[in-house]
Amino acid sequence: MHIGYLECFSGISGDMLLGALVDAGVPFACLTETAAALNVGARLEMRKVSRGGLAAVKVDVITPDTLAVEPEHSHQDHPKHKQHEHEPHSHTHAPHRSLSAILKIIQSAPLSDRVKARSMCAFQLLGEAEAAIHSVPIEEVHFHEVGAVDTIVDIVCAAAGAEALGVDRWLSSPLNVGSGTVVCQHGTLPVPAPATLALLGDAPVYAAGEPMERVTPTGAVLLRMLEVQYAKLPAMRVLKAGFGAGGRETAGQPNLLRLLVGEGAAETSTTESIAVIETVIDDCNPQLLSYVSELLLAAGAWDVYRTTAQMKKGRTGVQMTVLCRPDLVPALQNLLFRETTTIGLRWRLENKVALAREFDEVETSWGKVKIKIARWPDGKIANASPEYEDCRQLAAERSVPLKQVMEEAMRVYALTKEKR
Repeated sequence: MHIGYLECFSGISGDMLLGALVDAGVPFACLTETAAALNVGARLEMRKVSRGGLAAVKVDVITPDTLAVEPEHSHQDHPKHKQHEHEPHSHTHAPHRSLSAILKIIQSAPLSDRVKARSMCAFQLLGEAEAAIHSVPIEEVHFHEVGAVDTIVDIVCAAAGAEALGVDRWLSSPLNVGSGTVVCQHGTLPVPAPATLALLGDAPVYAAGEPMERVTPTGAVLLRMLEVQYAKLPAMRVLKAGFGAGGRETAGQPNLLRLLVGEGAAETSTTESIAVIETVIDDCNPQLLSYVSELLLAAGAWDVYRTTAQMKKGRTGVQMTVLCRPDLVPALQNLLFRETTTIGLRWRLENKVALAREFDEVETSWGKVKIKIARWPDGKIANASPEYEDCRQLAAERSVPLKQVMEEAMRVYALTKEKR
């Protein structure tokens, strides 16, 4: 298992993560091609810098607004910058964009489905945070700082870089969020800013070093996008390490993010985030809902189930529940709105604990059947069962009762297990 461990001793921002990814081995060309694919008039620049005497990589997003403020491309600290350079709060002239406009930019770009899904999920989370903070529907949210071109590029390039790095699981140290105040679109606010705090949820945080914003809204949503879990550095063999730099040189506290990439032992049980999408429908043909369930599963949902619900005025409705990876939420939400009569739904993140699974294959008198095996952490078998689709196909082809095929598959598996 490849593990990515983020050491956020000086916080995290978009430019810091991009720099750390490049320093840890992600080709810079991967990020520049992603930025160009977005077709938003932005490009990336990379340079080696020193923070606290340590060499690091600084990645900057260059936009027309950037050039207007810094015509010589020096990228030195502007007097009003009180946080990481090129983060949302620093762009007072950034255009206002709706969530749908940003999602359209990402969706139309020639990028992998995984990168698109992760990026769209990140902006969906940003939109929900802003909507909750200002008590408005998400459709009315118009992004100011977080909708700036550089932040779109930061998020999508981070998704592309994470995919290129090939990490199976992301972990992080507790987050140094900083202290003091930050000036943004809504005035002078305490650190962490409201959007940052909402996005961090129950992540472990603390404040250290000189007053400044160390975890930005972009940094916070990137942690959510990568489904980061917070833990001590696990036992692993470190293969690569990289430092990503923020825009400021800070006394006594290097303004850096360190990324360690290593090989850890495969876990026999894992805890991961799972998204739950729900909607209740009372004005739709049940046959249509069966069709939509098939579409959801084909689009990547882990499971879809329907339960009867008693609604107001004595109406009988159907609650559709979809279980999926968090990054698939935007796509599956759009599918539900497009294919059903619902006009509203809800979703949440929960923890999923799963035993390690593997497959074996047995030869029955009618053909081969896969056996799904789940193991306890000590390696002992917790459960074994024949794959339904294999058994169903053999039952249909050989005109044998399905239950008989399933029983025979387990009988052969038990005999095979005894011989071993």
